Amino acid sequence: MAVKKCAKCDTEFQAPMNALWQVYDGIGSKADIVAVAWEREDGKVFRYDLPIPQRLDPKAAKFVSYVVDRIAKFIVWSAGGWKLYLSGPEAVVGPVAKAYTKKGARAFDWDFFTSIYGRPVEVVVLPLKKMPETTEKMQYVKTVADGCRIGFDLGASDFKISALNKGEVVFSKEFPWDPRNNADPEYHYSMLTAGLKEAAASLPRVDAIGGSTAGTLVGQKMGIASLFRAIKEKNPSKFETAQNMFFRIEKDWGVPFAIYNDGDVTALAGMITMGRKGILGVAMGSSEAVGYITPKGAMTGRISELAFAPVDFNPKAPKDEWSGDAGVGAMAFSQQAVNWLAEKHGFEFPKEMKLPERLKVVQAAMEKGDAKALKVFIQIGRFLAHAIPWYNEFYDYSNMMILGRVTSGLGGEVILETAKAMLKDVYPEWSEKIDIFMPDEKARRLGQSVAAAQIPVIKAKRR
Repeated sequence: MAVKKCAKCDTEFQAPMNALWQVYDGIGSKADIVAVAWEREDGKVFRYDLPIPQRLDPKAAKFVSYVVDRIAKFIVWSAGGWKLYLSGPEAVVGPVAKAYTKKGARAFDWDFFTSIYGRPVEVVVLPLKKMPETTEKMQYVKTVADGCRIGFDLGASDFKISALNKGEVVFSKEFPWDPRNNADPEYHYSMLTAGLKEAAASLPRVDAIGGSTAGTLVGQKMGIASLFRAIKEKNPSKFETAQNMFFRIEKDWGVPFAIYNDGDVTALAGMITMGRKGILGVAMGSSEAVGYITPKGAMTGRISELAFAPVDFNPKAPKDEWSGDAGVGAMAFSQQAVNWLAEKHGFEFPKEMKLPERLKVVQAAMEKGDAKALKVFIQIGRFLAHAIPWYNEFYDYSNMMILGRVTSGLGGEVILETAKAMLKDVYPEWSEKIDIFMPDEKARRLGQSVAAAQIPVIKAKRR
């Protein structure tokens, strides 16, 4: 896979595909394989094979090991996982195996996924022939809603519920709430239940319920989520009760029920309204949220928390304040990215000004033609161009939908056009394969609660 080196981006930025190109460039007539696989719930596995030179001197082995570390980190934040399988030379995979321990270089990731899956993260080094293959279970979604359905979308400051009768929206309402500051899981359960009952009153019956939620999901069990932050911190003995809230809702109603992360449901909304499949949706807001629809129109159940997945291989890239890792998605495609780029290009903000307000300042300057603001959004567009082929290594998609507050206004147009132009120049193969776009007004109007309502499959009744 030949990839042109990027001579038009900041010298500090190290594009992932350039790193892969350097590894491939060292391969002669024969190659070895380094295999990386993560296993998650229900035996699901995502595996990635990296061809490497058969002979590596210590310097080359160190570089390849770093690339493998970045791949392993990307996969776990893309698919999720509690068990890491590695195969390859000790000089390459040994440091990666050591990193994924309680006190290793990836201690944050170890803690995070240990908490999500309720079991310590494990690492196993195996011969290549014993490595597990990719195994995923797809959830196919009908694009024509039948029966009487309810859909909900849980956000940080409000949640929205819609009711559909044979595809027609007959009820839609936003319910304000404050989940992040309530330490009793009964608050979350009772608020959502009350909203569902109000929606149900507009239907002759309820045949199915589908949901969309912020945070990580393991099946229908919540992992780490800001919605339950107060419970986790102030009432930890009740955290498991909160995590199992959706099982309780499903039991209460006794109808087909499904819950997916909000990123996947956003991508689903794009599929329903635009007739596109193979969609990777990237929402640039307070962080980076990602959702995925396969080329066959299915959802995979991956966590897709790409805010913590690497997109810049420079170890000296800006670090995310929570994970402490450098060059991750949150530092390229979010309000955090706008902030550090704005300061880099000469913006000065009061210390007490929050990131959403700083974003507004930069966007307002962009609307007035400020050259410093233009540089910010051009750089995000460049980041996006480099991320598109890299993301394509792990997601099979032909459509990238970008959205979120960072893409609002003229700045969003600059991001989009810059990414398209640079992709065509640096990665022409992917430019022909992948269409980058922003959702149209129809997709925005559909909303995640209406899309979520269409996820559960209503089983035909026996006569």
